[in-house]
Amino acid sequence: MNGRRLLIRDADVALPNQVCKTNILVQDNRIVAVDAARDQPADEVIEARGLTLLPGVVDDQVHFREPGMTHKEDIESGSIACAAGGVTTFLEMPNTKPPAISAQPLAWKYARGASVSRVNFGFYIGATDSNVDELQAAKHAPGIKIFIGSSTGDLLVDEQDALERIFAETTLPICAHCEDETTVRANRAALGESLTIHDHSRIRDVQAAVIATTRSVDLAQRHQHRFHVLHLSTAAEIPIVQDAGPYVTAEVCPHHLFFSTDDYERLGSLVQMNPSLKSSDDARQLWDALTADKIQVIATDHAPHTLEEKQADYPKSPSGLPAVENSLALLLDRVNQGRCTLSQIASWMSDAPARVWGLVGKGRIEVGYDADLVLVDMQLSKTIHNERQWARCGWSPWAGQTLQGWPVQTIVGGKTVFREESLVEDVRGTAVVCDHARGGYWATPDGIGV
Repeated sequence: MNGRRLLIRDADVALPNQVCKTNILVQDNRIVAVDAARDQPADEVIEARGLTLLPGVVDDQVHFREPGMTHKEDIESGSIACAAGGVTTFLEMPNTKPPAISAQPLAWKYARGASVSRVNFGFYIGATDSNVDELQAAKHAPGIKIFIGSSTGDLLVDEQDALERIFAETTLPICAHCEDETTVRANRAALGESLTIHDHSRIRDVQAAVIATTRSVDLAQRHQHRFHVLHLSTAAEIPIVQDAGPYVTAEVCPHHLFFSTDDYERLGSLVQMNPSLKSSDDARQLWDALTADKIQVIATDHAPHTLEEKQADYPKSPSGLPAVENSLALLLDRVNQGRCTLSQIASWMSDAPARVWGLVGKGRIEVGYDADLVLVDMQLSKTIHNERQWARCGWSPWAGQTLQGWPVQTIVGGKTVFREESLVEDVRGTAVVCDHARGGYWATPDGIGV
Protein backbone atom coordinates (compact mmCIF):
# COMPACT_ATOMS: atom_id res chain seq x y z
CA MET A 1 0.00 0.00 0.00
CA ASN A 2 1.51 3.31 -1.10
CA GLY A 3 0.88 6.79 0.25
CA ARG A 4 0.75 8.34 3.70
CA ARG A 5 -1.36 6.34 6.16
CA LEU A 6 -3.26 7.50 9.23
CA LEU A 7 -4.72 5.07 11.76
CA ILE A 8 -7.45 6.25 14.13
CA ARG A 9 -7.52 3.60 16.83
CA ASP A 10 -10.21 2.48 19.29
CA ALA A 11 -12.75 5.22 18.54
CA ASP A 12 -16.49 4.82 18.83
CA VAL A 13 -17.24 5.37 15.15
CA ALA A 14 -20.50 6.61 13.65
CA LEU A 15 -20.75 4.37 10.60
CA PRO A 16 -23.75 4.83 8.26
CA ASN A 17 -25.89 2.25 10.08
CA GLN A 18 -24.40 1.92 13.56
CA VAL A 19 -21.99 3.28 16.14
CA CYS A 20 -19.29 0.79 17.07
CA LYS A 21 -15.75 0.69 18.40
CA THR A 22 -13.33 0.13 15.54
CA ASN A 23 -10.16 1.35 13.84
CA ILE A 24 -10.23 3.59 10.77
CA LEU A 25 -7.39 3.52 8.25
CA VAL A 26 -6.82 6.48 5.95
CA GLN A 27 -4.47 6.51 2.98
CA ASP A 28 -3.63 10.02 1.80
CA ASN A 29 -7.08 11.68 1.79
CA ARG A 30 -9.34 8.59 1.55
CA ILE A 31 -10.81 6.10 3.99
CA VAL A 32 -9.48 2.68 2.96
CA ALA A 33 -10.67 0.53 5.89
CA VAL A 34 -13.30 0.87 8.60
CA ASP A 35 -12.27 -2.32 10.39
CA ALA A 36 -8.48 -2.04 10.32
CA ALA A 37 -6.28 -4.05 12.66
CA ARG A 38 -5.09 -2.18 15.75
CA ASP A 39 -1.50 -2.92 14.80
CA GLN A 40 -1.92 -1.83 11.18
CA PRO A 41 1.30 -0.04 10.11
CA ALA A 42 0.73 3.69 9.70
CA ASP A 43 2.70 6.91 9.46
CA GLU A 44 0.50 8.50 12.13
CA VAL A 45 -1.66 6.95 14.84
CA ILE A 46 -4.39 8.81 16.72
CA GLU A 47 -5.26 7.11 19.99
CA ALA A 48 -8.99 7.75 20.22
CA ARG A 49 -10.15 5.55 23.09
CA GLY A 50 -12.94 7.35 24.92
CA LEU A 51 -13.67 9.58 21.92
CA THR A 52 -16.30 9.37 19.19
CA LEU A 53 -15.49 9.72 15.50
CA LEU A 54 -18.12 11.38 13.33
CA PRO A 55 -18.08 12.30 9.65
CA GLY A 56 -17.10 15.94 9.31
CA VAL A 57 -20.04 18.33 9.32
CA VAL A 58 -21.24 19.55 5.92
CA ASP A 59 -22.81 22.99 6.45
CA ASP A 60 -24.74 23.80 3.30
CA GLN A 61 -25.70 27.37 4.23
CA VAL A 62 -23.13 29.94 5.34
CA HIS A 63 -22.47 33.62 4.58
CA PHE A 64 -18.77 34.45 4.80
CA ARG A 65 -19.16 38.04 3.54
CA GLU A 66 -16.26 38.05 1.07
CA PRO A 67 -15.98 40.13 -1.03
CA GLY A 68 -17.43 43.39 0.18
CA MET A 69 -18.15 42.96 3.91
CA THR A 70 -14.97 41.41 5.31
CA HIS A 71 -15.07 43.42 8.53
CA LYS A 72 -17.77 40.90 9.58
CA GLU A 73 -16.15 37.70 8.23
CA ASP A 74 -14.18 36.43 5.26
CA ILE A 75 -13.58 33.04 3.68
CA GLU A 76 -10.44 32.43 5.73
CA SER A 77 -11.84 33.44 9.12
CA GLY A 78 -15.11 31.65 8.45
CA SER A 79 -13.27 28.47 7.46
CA ILE A 80 -11.20 28.62 10.65
CA ALA A 81 -14.39 28.90 12.69
CA CYS A 82 -15.66 25.86 10.76
CA ALA A 83 -12.54 23.88 11.64
CA ALA A 84 -12.93 24.80 15.32
CA GLY A 85 -16.52 23.54 15.25
CA GLY A 86 -16.00 20.26 13.40
CA VAL A 87 -17.31 21.56 10.07
CA THR A 88 -15.14 20.12 7.29
CA THR A 89 -17.15 21.35 4.28
CA PHE A 90 -19.14 24.53 3.76
CA LEU A 91 -21.32 25.78 0.90
CA GLU A 92 -21.42 29.56 0.80
CA MET A 93 -24.21 31.84 -0.34
CA PRO A 94 -23.97 34.37 -3.21
CA ASN A 95 -25.16 37.59 -1.54
CA THR A 96 -21.76 39.23 -1.29
CA LYS A 97 -20.67 42.58 -2.80
CA PRO A 98 -20.57 42.07 -5.74
CA PRO A 99 -22.94 39.10 -5.69
CA ALA A 100 -21.90 35.78 -7.25
CA ILE A 101 -24.43 35.84 -10.09
CA SER A 102 -22.11 35.18 -13.03
CA ALA A 103 -18.96 33.27 -13.95
CA GLN A 104 -16.40 35.90 -12.98
CA PRO A 105 -17.33 36.55 -9.32
CA LEU A 106 -17.98 32.85 -8.82
CA ALA A 107 -14.53 31.96 -10.20
CA TRP A 108 -12.99 34.58 -7.90
CA LYS A 109 -14.57 32.94 -4.87
CA TYR A 110 -13.30 29.49 -5.86
CA ALA A 111 -9.77 30.85 -6.36
CA ARG A 112 -9.93 32.62 -3.01
CA GLY A 113 -11.19 29.46 -1.31
CA ALA A 114 -8.34 27.40 -2.77
CA SER A 115 -5.85 29.90 -1.37
CA VAL A 116 -7.15 30.49 2.16
CA SER A 117 -9.87 28.04 3.20
CA ARG A 118 -8.86 25.61 5.93
CA VAL A 119 -11.77 23.29 5.11
CA ASN A 120 -13.51 22.14 1.93
CA PHE A 121 -15.68 24.63 0.10
CA GLY A 122 -18.32 25.22 -2.55
CA PHE A 123 -20.06 28.38 -3.70
CA TYR A 124 -23.62 28.74 -4.93
CA ILE A 125 -24.52 30.92 -7.89
CA GLY A 126 -27.28 33.42 -7.19
CA ALA A 127 -30.38 33.76 -9.33
CA THR A 128 -31.70 37.05 -10.62
CA ASP A 129 -34.71 37.72 -12.82
CA SER A 130 -32.44 37.85 -15.91
CA ASN A 131 -29.41 35.54 -15.52
CA VAL A 132 -30.71 32.14 -16.63
CA ASP A 133 -27.83 31.86 -19.13
CA GLU A 134 -25.33 32.18 -16.27
CA LEU A 135 -27.22 29.65 -14.17
CA GLN A 136 -27.12 27.17 -17.04
CA ALA A 137 -23.35 27.58 -17.47
CA ALA A 138 -22.35 27.27 -13.78
CA LYS A 139 -21.91 23.48 -13.81
CA HIS A 140 -19.27 23.40 -11.05
CA ALA A 141 -21.45 25.20 -8.46
CA PRO A 142 -23.30 22.92 -6.01
CA GLY A 143 -26.56 24.69 -6.76
CA ILE A 144 -28.58 27.82 -7.42
CA LYS A 145 -29.76 30.12 -4.63
CA ILE A 146 -32.98 32.12 -5.03
CA PHE A 147 -34.07 34.82 -2.60
CA ILE A 148 -37.86 34.66 -2.71
CA GLY A 149 -38.09 37.46 -0.20
CA SER A 150 -36.19 40.54 0.86
CA SER A 151 -32.60 40.74 -0.30
CA THR A 152 -30.17 43.27 -1.68
CA GLY A 153 -29.21 44.36 -5.17
CA ASP A 154 -30.52 42.14 -7.96
CA LEU A 155 -31.01 39.01 -5.86
CA LEU A 156 -34.72 39.34 -5.09
CA VAL A 157 -36.66 37.10 -7.51
CA ASP A 158 -40.37 37.46 -6.81
CA GLU A 159 -42.02 37.60 -10.24
CA GLN A 160 -43.69 34.35 -11.25
CA ASP A 161 -42.46 34.43 -14.85
CA ALA A 162 -38.82 34.66 -13.73
CA LEU A 163 -39.25 31.83 -11.23
CA GLU A 164 -40.94 29.62 -13.81
CA ARG A 165 -38.06 30.14 -16.21
CA ILE A 166 -35.40 29.36 -13.58
CA PHE A 167 -37.11 26.11 -12.57
CA ALA A 168 -37.86 25.13 -16.18
CA GLU A 169 -34.60 26.00 -17.92
CA THR A 170 -31.84 25.12 -15.43
CA THR A 171 -30.51 21.78 -14.23
CA LEU A 172 -28.57 22.53 -11.03
CA PRO A 173 -30.42 21.85 -7.76
CA ILE A 174 -32.13 24.95 -6.41
CA CYS A 175 -32.44 26.23 -2.86
CA ALA A 176 -34.39 29.24 -1.71
CA HIS A 177 -35.00 31.68 1.07
CA CYS A 178 -38.79 31.47 1.31
CA GLU A 179 -40.55 34.57 2.64
CA ASP A 180 -43.25 36.20 0.55
CA GLU A 181 -42.23 39.75 -0.28
CA THR A 182 -45.76 41.07 -0.71
CA THR A 183 -46.79 39.76 2.70
CA VAL A 184 -43.66 41.13 4.39
CA ARG A 185 -44.21 44.60 2.93
CA ALA A 186 -47.90 44.65 3.86
CA ASN A 187 -47.14 43.58 7.42
CA ARG A 188 -44.47 46.26 7.69
CA ALA A 189 -46.79 48.99 6.43
CA ALA A 190 -49.55 47.97 8.85
CA LEU A 191 -47.30 48.39 11.90
CA GLY A 192 -46.39 52.03 11.34
CA GLU A 193 -43.15 53.63 12.51
CA SER A 194 -42.80 52.88 16.24
CA LEU A 195 -41.24 49.43 15.98
CA THR A 196 -39.53 47.17 18.49
CA ILE A 197 -37.55 43.98 18.01
CA HIS A 198 -40.73 42.00 18.77
CA ASP A 199 -42.24 43.39 15.57
CA HIS A 200 -39.66 41.56 13.48
CA SER A 201 -41.61 38.33 13.88
CA ARG A 202 -44.86 40.14 13.13
CA ILE A 203 -43.46 41.54 9.89
CA ARG A 204 -41.90 38.23 8.83
CA ASP A 205 -44.77 36.15 10.11
CA VAL A 206 -45.87 32.56 9.63
CA GLN A 207 -47.98 33.45 6.61
CA ALA A 208 -45.02 35.02 4.78
CA ALA A 209 -43.07 31.79 5.15
CA VAL A 210 -45.98 29.50 4.26
CA ILE A 211 -46.91 31.38 1.08
CA ALA A 212 -43.36 31.38 -0.27
CA THR A 213 -42.62 27.77 0.67
CA THR A 214 -45.88 26.59 -0.90
CA ARG A 215 -45.12 28.55 -4.04
CA SER A 216 -41.60 27.15 -4.34
CA VAL A 217 -42.62 23.55 -3.72
CA ASP A 218 -45.29 23.89 -6.40
CA LEU A 219 -42.63 25.06 -8.88
CA ALA A 220 -40.37 22.13 -8.00
CA GLN A 221 -43.17 19.60 -8.37
CA ARG A 222 -44.47 20.91 -11.67
CA HIS A 223 -41.02 21.21 -13.24
CA GLN A 224 -39.66 18.05 -11.55
CA HIS A 225 -36.67 20.06 -10.38
CA ARG A 226 -34.65 19.21 -7.28
CA PHE A 227 -35.37 21.84 -4.67
CA HIS A 228 -34.12 22.38 -1.11
CA VAL A 229 -36.10 24.58 1.29
CA LEU A 230 -33.68 26.54 3.46
CA HIS A 231 -34.20 27.31 7.16
CA LEU A 232 -37.75 26.21 7.94
CA SER A 233 -39.03 28.40 10.76
CA THR A 234 -42.68 27.43 11.22
CA ALA A 235 -44.63 24.33 12.13
CA ALA A 236 -47.04 25.18 9.31
CA GLU A 237 -44.32 24.51 6.72
CA ILE A 238 -43.73 20.94 7.92
CA PRO A 239 -46.64 19.29 6.06
CA ILE A 240 -45.78 21.28 2.93
CA VAL A 241 -42.31 19.75 2.68
CA GLN A 242 -43.25 16.39 4.21
CA ASP A 243 -45.75 15.64 1.46
CA ALA A 244 -43.86 17.28 -1.39
CA GLY A 245 -42.43 14.16 -3.03
CA PRO A 246 -38.97 13.09 -4.14
CA TYR A 247 -37.86 16.40 -5.66
CA VAL A 248 -38.04 18.36 -2.39
CA THR A 249 -35.89 18.34 0.76
CA ALA A 250 -35.72 20.75 3.67
CA GLU A 251 -33.53 21.93 6.49
CA VAL A 252 -33.75 23.64 9.85
CA CYS A 253 -31.20 25.81 11.66
CA PRO A 254 -30.11 25.71 15.31
CA HIS A 255 -31.53 29.15 16.03
CA HIS A 256 -35.02 28.06 14.98
CA LEU A 257 -34.68 24.94 17.14
CA PHE A 258 -33.16 26.52 20.25
CA PHE A 259 -34.64 30.06 20.30
CA SER A 260 -38.15 31.47 20.00
CA THR A 261 -39.90 34.83 20.23
CA ASP A 262 -39.67 34.39 24.00
CA ASP A 263 -35.93 35.12 23.69
CA TYR A 264 -36.33 38.65 22.30
CA GLU A 265 -36.74 39.93 25.85
CA ARG A 266 -33.37 38.45 26.90
CA LEU A 267 -31.31 38.74 23.70
CA GLY A 268 -33.00 41.44 21.64
CA SER A 269 -31.63 41.90 18.14
CA LEU A 270 -28.87 39.34 18.74
CA VAL A 271 -31.51 36.78 17.72
CA GLN A 272 -32.93 38.83 14.89
CA MET A 273 -32.72 36.82 11.69
CA ASN A 274 -34.58 36.07 8.48
CA PRO A 275 -36.79 34.06 8.52
CA SER A 276 -37.67 35.42 11.92
CA LEU A 277 -38.01 33.50 15.16
CA LYS A 278 -41.43 32.02 15.73
CA SER A 279 -43.18 30.68 18.84
CA SER A 280 -41.78 28.13 21.27
CA ASP A 281 -44.40 25.71 19.92
CA ASP A 282 -43.02 26.17 16.40
CA ALA A 283 -39.52 25.37 17.73
CA ARG A 284 -40.82 22.25 19.50
CA GLN A 285 -42.67 21.01 16.41
CA LEU A 286 -39.65 21.63 14.18
CA TRP A 287 -37.55 19.48 16.51
CA ASP A 288 -40.19 16.76 16.52
CA ALA A 289 -40.34 16.84 12.71
CA LEU A 290 -36.57 16.58 12.49
CA THR A 291 -36.42 13.54 14.76
CA ALA A 292 -39.33 11.98 12.84
CA ASP A 293 -37.40 12.25 9.54
CA LYS A 294 -39.77 14.85 8.10
CA ILE A 295 -36.86 17.31 7.78
CA GLN A 296 -33.57 16.02 6.40
CA VAL A 297 -30.82 18.56 7.15
CA ILE A 298 -29.44 20.81 9.86
CA ALA A 299 -27.45 23.81 8.60
CA THR A 300 -26.45 27.01 10.35
CA ASP A 301 -27.21 29.95 8.04
CA HIS A 302 -24.06 31.43 9.66
CA ALA A 303 -24.56 35.15 8.96
CA PRO A 304 -22.21 37.25 11.10
CA HIS A 305 -22.42 40.95 11.88
CA THR A 306 -20.41 42.93 14.41
CA LEU A 307 -21.85 43.40 17.88
CA GLU A 308 -22.00 47.14 17.23
CA GLU A 309 -24.13 46.55 14.14
CA LYS A 310 -26.40 44.07 15.91
CA GLN A 311 -26.96 46.38 18.88
CA ALA A 312 -28.37 49.20 16.75
CA ASP A 313 -31.97 50.12 17.44
CA TYR A 314 -34.47 48.02 15.50
CA PRO A 315 -35.12 48.12 12.55
CA LYS A 316 -31.64 49.45 11.80
CA SER A 317 -30.14 46.28 13.31
CA PRO A 318 -29.24 43.66 10.66
CA SER A 319 -30.58 40.12 10.57
CA GLY A 320 -28.32 37.11 11.03
CA LEU A 321 -26.09 35.47 13.63
CA PRO A 322 -22.89 33.36 13.78
CA ALA A 323 -23.17 29.62 14.42
CA VAL A 324 -20.63 27.40 12.62
CA GLU A 325 -18.32 26.80 15.57
CA ASN A 326 -21.07 25.96 18.05
CA SER A 327 -23.66 24.07 15.99
CA LEU A 328 -22.18 20.59 16.45
CA ALA A 329 -21.71 21.08 20.19
CA LEU A 330 -25.33 22.24 20.52
CA LEU A 331 -26.49 18.97 18.99
CA LEU A 332 -24.02 16.81 20.93
CA ASP A 333 -25.42 18.35 24.10
CA ARG A 334 -28.87 17.15 23.03
CA VAL A 335 -27.48 13.64 22.58
CA ASN A 336 -26.32 13.80 26.19
CA GLN A 337 -29.82 14.92 27.17
CA GLY A 338 -31.27 11.86 25.45
CA ARG A 339 -33.08 13.97 22.85
CA CYS A 340 -31.39 12.44 19.77
CA THR A 341 -28.63 10.01 18.81
CA LEU A 342 -25.16 10.25 17.34
CA SER A 343 -26.40 8.45 14.25
CA GLN A 344 -29.08 11.08 13.75
CA ILE A 345 -26.51 13.87 14.04
CA ALA A 346 -24.28 12.13 11.48
CA SER A 347 -27.27 11.95 9.14
CA TRP A 348 -28.63 15.48 9.64
CA MET A 349 -25.30 17.31 9.60
CA SER A 350 -23.12 15.21 7.29
CA ASP A 351 -24.70 12.49 5.17
CA ALA A 352 -27.98 14.21 4.27
CA PRO A 353 -26.51 17.53 3.06
CA ALA A 354 -23.85 15.67 1.09
CA ARG A 355 -26.57 13.62 -0.60
CA VAL A 356 -28.83 16.62 -1.26
CA TRP A 357 -26.06 18.37 -3.19
CA GLY A 358 -24.40 15.26 -4.66
CA LEU A 359 -21.07 15.96 -2.96
CA VAL A 360 -18.68 13.25 -4.09
CA GLY A 361 -16.83 11.60 -1.20
CA LYS A 362 -18.49 13.59 1.57
CA GLY A 363 -20.73 12.88 4.53
CA ARG A 364 -19.94 9.29 5.57
CA ILE A 365 -17.33 7.16 7.30
CA GLU A 366 -17.16 4.48 4.65
CA VAL A 367 -14.50 2.98 2.42
CA GLY A 368 -13.91 5.19 -0.60
CA TYR A 369 -15.12 8.37 1.09
CA ASP A 370 -12.88 11.35 1.85
CA ALA A 371 -11.18 11.42 5.25
CA ASP A 372 -13.10 14.47 6.48
CA LEU A 373 -13.65 13.57 10.12
CA VAL A 374 -14.18 15.01 13.58
CA LEU A 375 -13.32 13.46 16.92
CA VAL A 376 -15.66 14.52 19.70
CA ASP A 377 -15.48 14.10 23.47
CA MET A 378 -18.98 13.35 24.70
CA GLN A 379 -17.93 13.90 28.32
CA LEU A 380 -16.32 17.31 27.82
CA SER A 381 -18.26 20.26 29.22
CA LYS A 382 -17.40 23.80 28.16
CA THR A 383 -19.05 27.19 28.39
CA ILE A 384 -19.36 29.35 25.27
CA HIS A 385 -17.57 32.69 25.64
CA ASN A 386 -17.59 35.56 23.17
CA GLU A 387 -13.88 36.20 23.58
CA ARG A 388 -13.04 32.62 22.60
CA GLN A 389 -14.94 32.61 19.31
CA TRP A 390 -12.89 32.15 16.13
CA ALA A 391 -15.43 33.89 13.88
CA ARG A 392 -14.33 37.44 13.10
CA CYS A 393 -17.46 39.02 14.58
CA GLY A 394 -16.35 37.69 17.99
CA TRP A 395 -19.66 36.81 19.63
CA SER A 396 -22.25 34.07 19.91
CA PRO A 397 -25.94 34.23 20.82
CA TRP A 398 -25.27 31.17 22.99
CA ALA A 399 -22.59 32.95 25.06
CA GLY A 400 -22.75 31.84 28.69
CA GLN A 401 -24.33 28.47 27.89
CA THR A 402 -22.53 25.33 29.07
CA LEU A 403 -22.71 22.33 26.75
CA GLN A 404 -21.60 18.73 27.21
CA GLY A 405 -20.04 17.16 24.12
CA TRP A 406 -17.50 19.05 22.01
CA PRO A 407 -15.34 18.53 18.93
CA VAL A 408 -11.69 18.11 19.96
CA GLN A 409 -9.95 17.29 16.66
CA THR A 410 -10.97 18.10 13.10
CA ILE A 411 -9.44 16.25 10.14
CA VAL A 412 -9.71 17.49 6.54
CA GLY A 413 -8.48 15.26 3.74
CA GLY A 414 -6.66 13.03 6.19
CA LYS A 415 -4.81 15.93 7.86
CA THR A 416 -5.52 17.43 11.26
CA VAL A 417 -6.54 21.06 10.84
CA PHE A 418 -7.70 21.78 14.41
CA ARG A 419 -6.74 20.11 17.69
CA GLU A 420 -6.76 21.05 21.37
CA GLU A 421 -8.26 24.46 20.60
CA SER A 422 -5.39 25.27 18.21
CA LEU A 423 -5.29 25.72 14.45
CA VAL A 424 -2.80 23.81 12.31
CA GLU A 425 -1.71 26.57 9.94
CA ASP A 426 -0.60 24.71 6.82
CA VAL A 427 -3.73 22.63 6.05
CA ARG A 428 -6.04 23.72 3.24
CA GLY A 429 -9.33 22.34 2.00
CA THR A 430 -10.34 21.69 -1.58
CA ALA A 431 -13.33 22.54 -3.75
CA VAL A 432 -16.20 20.08 -3.58
CA VAL A 433 -17.00 17.90 -6.57
CA CYS A 434 -20.70 17.48 -7.31
CA ASP A 435 -22.27 14.57 -9.16
CA HIS A 436 -25.68 16.02 -9.86
CA ALA A 437 -26.61 13.12 -12.12
CA ARG A 438 -26.24 10.55 -9.33
CA GLY A 439 -26.75 12.83 -6.33
CA GLY A 440 -29.90 13.93 -4.56
CA TYR A 441 -31.18 12.94 -1.14
CA TRP A 442 -33.72 10.47 -2.44
CA ALA A 443 -31.16 8.72 -4.67
CA THR A 444 -29.00 5.90 -3.34
CA PRO A 445 -25.66 7.16 -1.98
CA ASP A 446 -23.86 4.20 -3.57
CA GLY A 447 -21.13 5.45 -5.85
CA ILE A 448 -21.14 9.03 -4.56
CA GLY A 449 -18.15 8.21 -2.39
CA VAL A 450 -15.82 7.01 -5.12
